Amino acid sequence: MKPHTVKTLLEVRDLEVSFQGIKTVTALSGVSFSIEESETLALVGETGCGKSVVAHAIMRLLPPESRVKGTVEFGGKSLLELSEKEMAKIREEEIAIIFQNPSLALNPVYSIGHQLAEPLRVHRKEKKKEAFLKAAKALKNMGFSNVSECIRYYPSWCSGGMNQRFLIAASIILNPALLIADEPSKGLDRKCVTELETELTKLKREKKTALLLISHDLGFVRRLADRIAVMYAGEIVEISDPSSLFESPMHPYTRGLLNSLPEKGFVPIPGFSPPLSSPPSGCKFHPRCPFREKRCKESHPGLKEIGRRAVRCFLCP
Repeated sequence: MKPHTVKTLLEVRDLEVSFQGIKTVTALSGVSFSIEESETLALVGETGCGKSVVAHAIMRLLPPESRVKGTVEFGGKSLLELSEKEMAKIREEEIAIIFQNPSLALNPVYSIGHQLAEPLRVHRKEKKKEAFLKAAKALKNMGFSNVSECIRYYPSWCSGGMNQRFLIAASIILNPALLIADEPSKGLDRKCVTELETELTKLKREKKTALLLISHDLGFVRRLADRIAVMYAGEIVEISDPSSLFESPMHPYTRGLLNSLPEKGFVPIPGFSPPLSSPPSGCKFHPRCPFREKRCKESHPGLKEIGRRAVRCFLCP
């Protein structure tokens, strides 16, 4: 019997995103990672580090003033080279995204049932009754017991947690191969976060869906991710499995993030992230790093592989 080969679903190489204005701002520089089928990769880091820009670059949802370089391959297709019509089809059927604010992402003038059934009617040409039956099933799979009522609800009638689950149901109703979840636990209470974790785990197990998870919540990430990529000032500084990252972080920034957790004494990292319009020379983290050396200010470190991990730091072996 031949061993099962896991295929790479998404590969991002040397992704650079800049925004043209009075001054050019480079939001991402040299970002590279891959996601295998059924794998969950998490992007973590402080606000403004570029996590959401990665998601929007993959989906090609950046504003007109943006400039994108590098390679984004999904299922063997180069997404940055597709026409808008071809990319729209990918967005509709193969890659789904959950935006940060579900109450704004859902259309306030249509019922939840309508919004879940619409993709099935448009892309699968299903009849209204069949589409609504599948919409009801999707809501039941999200843990709703009163499906006949929920399907008639409008987003403004519902809590943030309910809308989050509605949005997940809408995002996965066409069974995408990749789901991008941008801060899916933001603003949710503990009970809703637990429900969300259950649904995402179930989605991965039953549908074999790969997940790009973007979050500030390190505990949430630790429980869900297969690998974690830590971002700082528009670049990845460390990639590791969750256990190794939390038990023996390599990059000084990663250590600082973990030390800022309540269970570690809530010790914040000194200073602030640099403005992307004028990043520091050398290592971007060196102005805040307690271990910096002269070379850290003068040269920019590359992302080097150490076993099954990778780190961007001169001080790591």
